[in-house]
Amino acid sequence: MGQKMSRRFVAGTTVEELLRAAEAVNKLGARVSVDNLGENVTSRDEALHSRDLYHQLLDEIDKRKLDANVSLKLTHMGLDVDEKLARDIVSELLEHAVSIKNFIRIDMEGSPYTQRTLDFTRELHRKPGCAGYVGTVLQSYMRRTEEDAKSLCSEGIRIRLCKGAYKEPPEIAFQPKPEVDANYVKVAKYLIKSGTFHGLATHDERIIQEIKDWARKENVSPSAFEFQMLYGIRRDLQEALVKEGWGMRVYIPFGTEWYPYLMRRLAERPANVFFIAKNILRG
Repeated sequence: MGQKMSRRFVAGTTVEELLRAAEAVNKLGARVSVDNLGENVTSRDEALHSRDLYHQLLDEIDKRKLDANVSLKLTHMGLDVDEKLARDIVSELLEHAVSIKNFIRIDMEGSPYTQRTLDFTRELHRKPGCAGYVGTVLQSYMRRTEEDAKSLCSEGIRIRLCKGAYKEPPEIAFQPKPEVDANYVKVAKYLIKSGTFHGLATHDERIIQEIKDWARKENVSPSAFEFQMLYGIRRDLQEALVKEGWGMRVYIPFGTEWYPYLMRRLAERPANVFFIAKNILRG
């Protein structure tokens, strides 16, 4: 079962498999964000290995002229091992991305990392020549997200808005789905009107339709933002949005850590089991 899930939602274990998947998605008219699976590394050597792989990814994306950028987690770059090491690694990767006019997305992790992730993203964005080349992620189930969105937008920092996959306590995160959804739509509309290019990451067809209808009513250009979805989920909807002229980016994970990644996602939110199984059957 795990192998079947991984084949559907993870683009293999090697860089070459990932690049082939990215090329295929580009041919369908969608952009790509690539992510090497792994987080919370426990040694300097593991962090340096992650660094080298991401430099390779940036080189290959540039060499093959792919419409793709990279997403990474700070704990995958050694944040839990040595914060200075992680900062140095990500700073080097950003310099690489800037040199080839690419972009780095710093993924959001659980709430213990929220403030550090946002602070470091701001720090990187303020470096000379780096504005517009680095962004981060906000989760609509976090109660702080609306204020974080306003703060980041005031600096022109690009955001990927998602609902959130980690289990968080009610003191800091909305629990009922209607509240999470309502906050998602509210923040999404703010982002679209902010004047900065953002990504709306959701597979919720109702929310997507609401955003589309609202954007048309407000005369918002489809090129002002993009929808984002995970590789292998709702391919039909991805292709439909591309055909309608909306921006679409597909988030493609790959790597040997597919099994713990998948199990953690299912453990954190049991509803994901049904969601993934439904998509496997859906085709």
